[in-house]
Amino acid sequence: MEPSAQQAVPGPAAPQDGAPPPDGPGLPAAFLADGELTVRGQIQEASNAVLYCTVTHEGRTAACVYKPVAGERPLWDFPDGTLAQREVAAYEISRATGWDLVPTTVLRDGPYGTGMVQEWIEAPGDDDEIPELLALVEGEEPGPGWKAVGFAETGRGRPALLVHADDRRLRRLAVLDAVINNGDRKGGHLLPGAGGRVFAIDHGVTFNSEDKLRTLLWGWAGEPLTDEALAALRTLGEALEDGRPLVTRLAELLTEAEIGALRARVAGLLADGRHPEPSGQWPPIPWPPV
Repeated sequence: MEPSAQQAVPGPAAPQDGAPPPDGPGLPAAFLADGELTVRGQIQEASNAVLYCTVTHEGRTAACVYKPVAGERPLWDFPDGTLAQREVAAYEISRATGWDLVPTTVLRDGPYGTGMVQEWIEAPGDDDEIPELLALVEGEEPGPGWKAVGFAETGRGRPALLVHADDRRLRRLAVLDAVINNGDRKGGHLLPGAGGRVFAIDHGVTFNSEDKLRTLLWGWAGEPLTDEALAALRTLGEALEDGRPLVTRLAELLTEAEIGALRARVAGLLADGRHPEPSGQWPPIPWPPV
């Protein structure tokens, strides 16, 4: 059966030959890049082609997501055929901050041509606490432990306040999104993992040289950056200096202008010392928000 005719697959396939999958999350990039990629199904809710796969390498098998460039929908404000590279660049920047918020992501050939391949994040087990990250609440102020995003229509004749958790993991992600200029941070792109971790996926609409930041994580807008964030930004700024390995890698994925804009965003955040605020020139919240 062709993959496009299959339904989304809810979880990873069993390891082949009785071998356990590699420790994850955090699969080695070489595992995803060099293993044998097999399409198992299609995630049909996605706007671009997203295929659920397994990858087998040296007798071990793990689940992954494969987004072929050929299945990317053209966008008016991004060059055609570049979303997969942007996903990989987001992973590289996440690694450089030391936060590892993005699952292991590589660019490689596959059954439908070159595409992005990313580690599959399995849902937390029964013993893991699943964090509540987003909510709709009544009233005009968020409760303790929550940050307000804005009002949303609920279909019940009155608006509700959209809030996100005042959570260190989300705050890190808000900084990462500002760095990579994420134009589409939705609630469905936040994945809880085992051990209380939170991962972020779907970074194709990033690294535009113009301001495109659209996110649900505006709760800290205008607030001072944490010491942790400032330290991560300084480390990232050093890694983006000419001749450094990160710059060499990014040059394979982004244009010179996009790398220049990336450096400028990092420098701007360090100089200002605060979380960015909506520019007013671009819708600040993606639609649909989840």
